Amino acid sequence: GNLPSTPYAANPEGRGPAWNNSLFEDNAEFGLGMRLAIDQRKSAAEEALRGLTDMLGDELVTAVLEADQSTEQGIADQRARIAAVRERLEADGSARASWALSLLDGLIRKSVWIMGGDGWAYDIGFGGLDHVLASGRDVNLLVMDTEVYSNTGGQASKATPRAAVAKFASGGKQTAKKDLGMIAMAYGNVYVAQIAMGANMTQTVKAFAEAESYPGPSLIIAYSPCIAHGIDMAEQMEHQKSAAASGYWELYRFDPRLASLEERPLVLDGRSPSISFRDFALKEARFAMLARANPEQAEELFAAAQEDIDERRRFYEQLAGVERGLPGEEVSS
Repeated sequence: GNLPSTPYAANPEGRGPAWNNSLFEDNAEFGLGMRLAIDQRKSAAEEALRGLTDMLGDELVTAVLEADQSTEQGIADQRARIAAVRERLEADGSARASWALSLLDGLIRKSVWIMGGDGWAYDIGFGGLDHVLASGRDVNLLVMDTEVYSNTGGQASKATPRAAVAKFASGGKQTAKKDLGMIAMAYGNVYVAQIAMGANMTQTVKAFAEAESYPGPSLIIAYSPCIAHGIDMAEQMEHQKSAAASGYWELYRFDPRLASLEERPLVLDGRSPSISFRDFALKEARFAMLARANPEQAEELFAAAQEDIDERRRFYEQLAGVERGLPGEEVSS
């Protein structure tokens, strides 16, 4: 998002994201601070509005304070009510009306998204990310997972998968990748989704919509291939399909709201693996270079990585309450 180019823009009404950059290590805390500030302004605006009931009338004040803003239409309706309130307060011109005018925008729902890479989320900023997840606040976190410290030259991190070659893991990483999604699910009140846009666009859009509508913390982990993977980046969207087909990258959504409906909160959106990890891995230089340099070591790590995938799939299926399927078959609730 560095200037002079930016992915953000205003819509025809002149509204769009307000955005800022934080230090690498305090991304989560920085975003949580924005959420706390927005919530504080909302509380102050509500208090000011209640003090103006005699001027505005019970019906309008109640409509503003109890507005359902869970949808785009609900937010648009609230904007119309706030416009009506603003018109009356500007006409009044009193000191208390002026104070309320300065706070009115706080009564319109605002969404906070904290975005960063895996180096921040899994490692350097994990303590802050965990604090935000535990806060219960309405904050959304998007992790663009490249599985390596891309920003500083491709060093191994806790997001690096077993068998991958990286700086500080020249013989292939010996340990399994940290399961950030499962750690977040353990809280029970955090919305969690793991997505790969190239593998399933519908699931990706659904995950973002659900995370946005969820009234508590939300975490989306997005598969984000990078040049350190050793693939043709022009074909990375197609490559994501192979990652999902091998089970290497699971697609799922964990929505705590389903538990209140006596349903399983974890939904697996991907099929049972239809290709082996080895078939997928050899398409990427970060795995294939080990197979060329040390075939015996590579085969041992590939086998261990396949066990990781199989065990994770079994565990997820148990949590989701699905029947074991044959490779490539859909699994059902």
